[in-house]
Amino acid sequence: MSGYLEASTPPNEPNGSKSTRATEKAQRVTAENADYRTVDRSKLTPMMQHFADMKDQYPHAMLLYRVGDFYETFFQDARTLSEELELVLTSKEAGKGIGRVFMTGVPHHALDRYCTMLVERGFAIAICDQVEDAAVAAKEGRQVRREVTRILTPGTLLDDGMLHARRNNFLAAVVIAGNHWGLAYADISTGEFFTTQSTDLELLTAELMRLQPSEVLVPTNAPDLVSMLRPGEKSEHLPECLPNAFCYAFRSQTPFSAGEARQRLLERFRVRSLEGLGCEHLPLGVRAAGGLLEYLEDTQKENYVALQTLRTYTIADYLILDHQSRRNLEITATVRDNTFHGSLLWALDRTSTAMGGRALRRWLLQPLLDIKGIRARHDTIQELFENGGLREDLRQLLRQIYDLERLTGRAGSGTANARDLVALSSSLLKLPELAELAAYGSSPYLRALQNVPSELEQLGKQIRTHLVESPPLHLTEGNLIRPGVNPQLDEMRVTAEADQQWIANLEVTERQRSGIPTLKVGFNKTFGYYISITRTKADQVPDNYIRKQTLTNEERYITPELKEREARILTAREDLNRLEYEVFVGLRNQVGEQAEQIRNVSRAVAAVDILCGLAEVAVYQGYCRPNIVEGREITIIDGRHPVVEQSLPAGFFVPNSAYLGRQSVDSPKSPSKRGEKSQVSERPDLIILTGPNASGKSCYLRQVGLIQLMAQTGSYVPASSATLGICDRIFTRVGAVDDLATGQSTFMVEMNETANILNHATAKSLVLLDEIGRGTATFDGLSIAWAVAEYLATEIRARTIFATHYHELNELASLLPNIANYQVTVKELPDQIIFLHQVQPGGADRSYGIEAGRLAGLPAPVIQRAKQVMSQIEKHSKIAVGLRKGGQKKSSVPNIAAEETPVEQLDIFDD
Repeated sequence: MSGYLEASTPPNEPNGSKSTRATEKAQRVTAENADYRTVDRSKLTPMMQHFADMKDQYPHAMLLYRVGDFYETFFQDARTLSEELELVLTSKEAGKGIGRVFMTGVPHHALDRYCTMLVERGFAIAICDQVEDAAVAAKEGRQVRREVTRILTPGTLLDDGMLHARRNNFLAAVVIAGNHWGLAYADISTGEFFTTQSTDLELLTAELMRLQPSEVLVPTNAPDLVSMLRPGEKSEHLPECLPNAFCYAFRSQTPFSAGEARQRLLERFRVRSLEGLGCEHLPLGVRAAGGLLEYLEDTQKENYVALQTLRTYTIADYLILDHQSRRNLEITATVRDNTFHGSLLWALDRTSTAMGGRALRRWLLQPLLDIKGIRARHDTIQELFENGGLREDLRQLLRQIYDLERLTGRAGSGTANARDLVALSSSLLKLPELAELAAYGSSPYLRALQNVPSELEQLGKQIRTHLVESPPLHLTEGNLIRPGVNPQLDEMRVTAEADQQWIANLEVTERQRSGIPTLKVGFNKTFGYYISITRTKADQVPDNYIRKQTLTNEERYITPELKEREARILTAREDLNRLEYEVFVGLRNQVGEQAEQIRNVSRAVAAVDILCGLAEVAVYQGYCRPNIVEGREITIIDGRHPVVEQSLPAGFFVPNSAYLGRQSVDSPKSPSKRGEKSQVSERPDLIILTGPNASGKSCYLRQVGLIQLMAQTGSYVPASSATLGICDRIFTRVGAVDDLATGQSTFMVEMNETANILNHATAKSLVLLDEIGRGTATFDGLSIAWAVAEYLATEIRARTIFATHYHELNELASLLPNIANYQVTVKELPDQIIFLHQVQPGGADRSYGIEAGRLAGLPAPVIQRAKQVMSQIEKHSKIAVGLRKGGQKKSSVPNIAAEETPVEQLDIFDD
């Protein structure tokens, strides 16, 4: 291939500008020189050869190569960097006979900002730094030594500026064998490390969607394949069961093999058996965890990652929410624009610490099934609810505690600076006060906070007595350690201060000795200290002065004693800074040694922070403590939607009750005889909910689901009272969504979601369905809706609310004893309707869709024509007319139970 490659030109650049000239240079790069793998390396300059060799080691990463004050990228990396960040693409001579190659760079002081932007786009970055003084290399006539010191990938970030304070940054690893799979995930910034294993591939997808990992490791058999797959991209090496919504890193199978993974875990946690870690019986989970550890060792280089002990969990131990249900309930983000504001997390998050914010997100996405665990959280909230003084004192103190988890993580990995340790010290010294406050409580989570290890308080005091109150950002510039900490450091400081004082007095001393009043003492990096004298006074220069430099208006001199003092000062400064850094590193290592204890305490702090916040919400929003019971009962009196209520002015939200969960074990499958009145239990298994458009049916569905989820999270709920049985899963099918990327229509997406519900729901599940069957022809949709409702009520018996505009489904309540009809009521006036937003027993027979269209702003002619068409439908349709007699509306659906011949679907406009 030959010719020239075009480079993108930044917009609005004037002709002849620097960037235009750079682009012109970039356009002279030949196609053969665009890729480092295609050039003749023997002809490259030594620096470019080294770049190509380093790139061979990290082919999956963008290599940022330090050259002077810039981090440069070359070849295709340069073009990618230019396109992604809209930087100027230029070029550089790469050697005789080679020509120019692409080059794009970023200033060294802005590295973190650019790296953050690249990582957010799913790139891995290898940072190749200069690891020696360039002056030393130049003096010896050789190239500066460079090494890759850091590899940044989406799942391996530690710097605060690259992380979201209230959200975990998970790195996950997946091993799949047939229908079996193992999953491990870790957040290296907080040290959390978990593994699990299961046999349902759909649960793997659900678990990944819950975690929202920044990066997923996938072992592959492809030869020499080490690459990154960015979100949305496709690859033949990605298993079909994994969604392409994440950033994937393909890895060799070797570190994921059973033997190597197991050995790595045993060595890492210094155990003889994995039994104590709970994963001895999880071979795929072990393989995933071992492969993840190897990846961290590979990317973090010399930086040790302080992970917590590996913990094993079972997905079945928690309430399961698939991704669609989580999305429909808007737990962490809204459906409309995917924003935090307006989500359940937004409505409930009153945490005072970043740790608490992250933990609350995890609690909401992984509600409990264990009644004892739920009640322990409720007990703590009740105590904080009733003791407002204790709650406020705890919240006030929690606001003064920094992010212990991430500060400890950076300390353990050797990347924490002095300011991090000062913040950590301040937080550790607050823990005893927190424990004293917690001692006033008796509930489980407050008791867990009452015992803070004394070693942590001592560590906090040691850091405070060692480090200055406001240390500099950079660790090698000195001024970190307080006086009195290290005798050798104090002695060196005394000597250095004496020399500095001698220099400070030199100007006065020499003026008096020489008799030259304009004599000055100065310093620059090139010549060091010097004595400056104007040329008019040159004849008065003392004999021991040695001329160093001649300028236009002055002469600069040195003396042997001045050079001796200068050497001592500069040497002492380097020695001082080195010794201060050594003292600091020793202090940081002590923090790393206490990482496990600090993180154990931080989990207790985060839990109390969450429960204080939930108690605060309960007080000010009027929530109640739900009564959690063993059975299937769901009784909610005057329930409210927790998010909508906070979005409306006080008192505007209309509360509604809900009754679900038939206690009788009698089979509901036998339909009643036609005409007989069915006795519906007080709490049916399935509610057919009808009513007008825009009257609040969808809000009611979500409200019931959120109240159940909040209760199992351990929160109080927005209701006057609530008695709730445990749900194993919550399913929601709300709203119309298509998936054009996979060629699925709105109706097909709806059917896929409905199929998932019917195939996985149990009698312990809560199912919330809205408008099943509306995406197809009327009779098709009605038939599907009828069959789905009937199957849920008779085969699965899941607790279900089925919102629909197919009023014909009201007939089911007369056929099956565990189904009841409810409606959202309206008040009809001569020229309008008023939505009352009240859910009451009974089925509606109208949807008022035309009125909803009028309220939405449809033009008057459209509304008028719609009414005319509706009149024709009611006049000619067999559905509306053929089955009505004597002004009494009977069932508008044939007796399906009796298998009558269905009514033919006719054209409603036939005369």
